[in-house]
Amino acid sequence: MIRKLVRFLDRRTGTAPFAQKTLRYLFPDHWSFLLGEVALYCFIVLVATGTYLALFYSDSTADVVYHGPYVPLQGQHMTEAYRSVLDISTSVKAGLLIRQTHHWAANVFVAAIVLHLLRIFFTGAYRKPRELTYWLGLTILMVALLEGYLGYSLVDDLLSGMGLAIGNGVALSIPFIGASLGAFIWGGPFPGSSAFFPRMYIGHVFLIPALIAVLLAAHLALVALRHHTQFRQGRETERRIVGVPTFPGQTPRSLGLLLAVAGLLVLLGGLVQINPIWLWGPFHTYSSTNGAQPDWYLGWLIGALRLMPSWDWTIGNYTLVPNPFWGGVLFPLVVFGFLYVWPLLERRFTGDRAFHNLLDRPRDAPVRTAIGFGLLTWVLLVFLAGASDRVFVFFGLSYSTQIWFFRVASFVVPVVVAFVAHRVCLELQAGERVERRRELAIGEARAEARRPLS
Repeated sequence: MIRKLVRFLDRRTGTAPFAQKTLRYLFPDHWSFLLGEVALYCFIVLVATGTYLALFYSDSTADVVYHGPYVPLQGQHMTEAYRSVLDISTSVKAGLLIRQTHHWAANVFVAAIVLHLLRIFFTGAYRKPRELTYWLGLTILMVALLEGYLGYSLVDDLLSGMGLAIGNGVALSIPFIGASLGAFIWGGPFPGSSAFFPRMYIGHVFLIPALIAVLLAAHLALVALRHHTQFRQGRETERRIVGVPTFPGQTPRSLGLLLAVAGLLVLLGGLVQINPIWLWGPFHTYSSTNGAQPDWYLGWLIGALRLMPSWDWTIGNYTLVPNPFWGGVLFPLVVFGFLYVWPLLERRFTGDRAFHNLLDRPRDAPVRTAIGFGLLTWVLLVFLAGASDRVFVFFGLSYSTQIWFFRVASFVVPVVVAFVAHRVCLELQAGERVERRRELAIGEARAEARRPLS
C-alpha cells in the first residue's frame, strides 16, 4: 500500500528523488546537536500557547475598575490590558496553565539558543562554509530577546511597567536620535499614547514571530544545504558523513523529543509558578517596588546598567551621552558585535580559509577557548551584578560593596579565567601527546615480541 501511494504521488508530483534524498539525509548522533531542536520545539509551543492567549487578551490601556474574583485587587484602578491578563489567570479555562506554559517556553527557548550558541562557538562550527548559518542564529537570539521583553511588557503590571520605563530611559540615552526614537516608539512622552500597546501587541504576536519563523526556516535550510558538522569520533572525515538517516532513525527520535519538550513545558506551567502578576499589582507611573527583576535573559542588561558609574558626557548644558547608554546600549552592542565579527577575526589571524565539516574539541583551539571563556565570564559577572539588590534583601550584604566588587572583578576575573583555560588546553594536548607516544611504544614492543627469532 505504501509503495502504491508513493508511486501515485511521484507520477503526479515528481517528488520521489527529493523524498529519497530527504529520507537518506544523515543526522549526527550526538546529544549536543539536539539543543537546536529543543529551541525549535519551544518556538512551536510558544506559537500554540500564544495563539490561545491572544483570544482573551485586550491591548487597551483604558482605565477600568477591577471587580473580578481576585479579592485583594477588587476596586483598584488598572488598564484593560492588565485586567484581561488577570481574567486569563483566574477565570479563563486553563488560562493560567497556558499562560505559565507560554512563559516557561519563552525562558527555555532563549536558554536553548544560548547553549546551542556556546556549542557552536567552542567547537568552531561557525567556520567556512557556515558563517551565514551562524550569523542567522545570532540574529534569532537577538530577536528572541526583544520578543521576550515585549511579551512580559504586555501584561502592564508593576514589574513590566518598570521594565518599560527602563527601556524608555535606555532608548532616550542614544546620542542624537534618542529623543526622537523614544517619541516614535511610545508615541510621545512615557508612558506613551494609547496607540503604544496595540502596536506592541501587533509586534509581539505577529511581526516578530513571523520574523523568527523566517529566520528559523532560513537557518534550517542552510544547515540542510551545507549539512551538519560532526565530531571526529571514528570514521568521520572532512569528506565522509557518518550519522543516523532521517527515517527510520532520526524521525522517531525527533518526534519523541518534541513530545518530551512540550510535556515538560506543560508540567512546568502547571506545577511551577512563574510571574504571579496578581502579586505585583497594576502599573502606575508614580509606583515602584524593591527587588523588581526581569526574566533571566535580560539580567545581564540590568547588571550592566547597575555597574556603570555616573558617567554623563556633556558639552556645556547639553548631555551628549547619558549614563544609561553605556550599560543599556554599548555593552550589548559590544558583546553581539564581537560574536558577529569573530569568524572573520579568527580567519584573519589564523589564515584558515579551508572548508570545515569536522568540529574541534575545545582543547584543540586553545586561543578560541580562552577568548570564549573570558567573554562568557565577563557576561556572567555582569549578569550576577543584576541580582545585587536581591542579595542585599536576602543576605544583608552591602549593595555598594557588591557593585564595587563586580566592577573590579569584571576586568580582572575574565583575564584570569582566559589564562587558566588556555593553560588547561595546552596541558591536555601535552598529555595526549605523551599518551600517544606511550601507546606507540607499547605497540612497537608487542610487535617486536611477536617477531620470530632468526
